[in-house]
Amino acid sequence: MTVTQIPGSKSVTARALFLAAAANGTTTLLRPLVSDDTEGFAEGLTRLGYAVERGPDAWRIEGRPAGPGAADADVYCRDGATTARFLPALAAAGRGTYRFDASEQMRRRPLAPLTRALRKLGVDLRHEGAEGHHPLRIAARGIGGGELTLDAGQSSQYLTALLMLGPLTRTGLRITVTDLVSAPYIDITLAMMRGFGVTVAREGNVFTVPPGGYRATEYAIEPDASTAGYFFAAAAVTGQTVTVPGLGTGALQGDLRFAGVLGRMGADVRTTASGTTVTGPGTLGGLTVNMRDISDTMPTLAAIAPYASGPVRIEDVGNTRVKECDRLEACAENLRALGIEAATGPDWIEIRPGTPRPARIRTHGDHRIVMSFAVTGLRTPGITFDDPGCVRKTFPGFHEAFAELRRSW
Repeated sequence: MTVTQIPGSKSVTARALFLAAAANGTTTLLRPLVSDDTEGFAEGLTRLGYAVERGPDAWRIEGRPAGPGAADADVYCRDGATTARFLPALAAAGRGTYRFDASEQMRRRPLAPLTRALRKLGVDLRHEGAEGHHPLRIAARGIGGGELTLDAGQSSQYLTALLMLGPLTRTGLRITVTDLVSAPYIDITLAMMRGFGVTVAREGNVFTVPPGGYRATEYAIEPDASTAGYFFAAAAVTGQTVTVPGLGTGALQGDLRFAGVLGRMGADVRTTASGTTVTGPGTLGGLTVNMRDISDTMPTLAAIAPYASGPVRIEDVGNTRVKECDRLEACAENLRALGIEAATGPDWIEIRPGTPRPARIRTHGDHRIVMSFAVTGLRTPGITFDDPGCVRKTFPGFHEAFAELRRSW
């Protein structure tokens, strides 16, 4: 059995940075993820005038309930979707003029549902290029609050940004959601808001967020469940055993459900209070699975699908077309390069079993494409990547960790 230590969750770290910045007092984050995305988020907070002290195992953030300390700031969000979506919402609650821009990759990703909602709340927000995309400028003067109707069918991050903003408004928010993808991420948001002193009332698709602000705390970041999926998948396709401590029955992240998908394919999956263990079977079985709620793990399943005994069909993942790249087509393109038959539709991909051949993977600058097809490479030597370094977005040490996994086996 191999015990693998996984870095902190990107999703939890980003939310914790927002909540800490908004809280009254100084918050300590224990074992936050250190990656390009989270460092970009912390740098953005610093530019907005928040005091952020980053140590090797703990980050300390001095909260500012009234909003950014800077009256004027220019924030570069890099490739980070959480940075690009959460920080404008945080800044809008303050008073000042703030400009946000991002990488070309992030500029292509949509913001419109969020920025429309902010405008409805009275925020003076202007897109400087394409409507509904970065760059944008906000002339902030605080937010009164009110009622919103939101379509979060492209990304749950729109709803998360507004939920976390709610306590910073004068009267709170009432948000009616017409469509929602990746719903478990909202469960993360609500649980973390409770950890910082705010309870959101939920009745079906209506969320009522009270005003009053957050309180500072000490908050431990759990390991990243999406990242753990690559190691669970590695065990599944090689017949080995991997244990990830810190992702047990009390874990916040819905992507831990990916281990259950592997269980449906024949892997032995055991989750205790302290962690999750996956042992690979002799042969994985095929399946049809809806991954709407855990769509970040879709590429991982697609990458190991050729080794199944029957077809693997992944459904209801249309939102993955507007991630760092069009992940449905990127997976199909690379599987075909490996000699595997793959078909796609508007929100699905189906992969036939086969024997992959070595090929160079086109990553499209997407960290999840690299890490997913690295799992394929465990049984198909010779797979290479055109941009292996893009894993720095969420896991800079991925290749070293995966090499260590190989050595341990």
